[in-house]
Amino acid sequence: MTGRWRGSPKEIRVAAAVFVGVLAYGTAVHVVHLVGSGFDPYPELPVWLRTYFVALTILDPLAAVLLAWCTRTGVVLAAAVLVSNAFANGWANYALDTSVGITEGRFGHAVITLLALGICAFGPQLWRAAALPCQRPR
Repeated sequence: MTGRWRGSPKEIRVAAAVFVGVLAYGTAVHVVHLVGSGFDPYPELPVWLRTYFVALTILDPLAAVLLAWCTRTGVVLAAAVLVSNAFANGWANYALDTSVGITEGRFGHAVITLLALGICAFGPQLWRAAALPCQRPR
């Protein structure tokens, strides 16, 4: 993966690889939820939120592949997926969950929020690096 980002500073190559890995992990999580629930995940959530989380089974890997390919579309989609995922998890874990204190979901939301902040912090550098002639497969 990082070969496609050749010529970019090491921290940008590492950031791109980390975010590709994060999106691949997110894909696995959402696929497990989907298959493990008999294709009826998150029954306690509103339809719009369920639809969004199921859509991540397509959006996460698409963003990962486009980012790995060193495209600006991948940078934008990765940022959009992580930021919207942080908002969606925040809604699910604070607006809909009436539990008090730290829950597993709220801990997960904190992690997703940190990742969203990370892609926002590295986004401009990834954007600039993706504009350079990346190493394309021959």
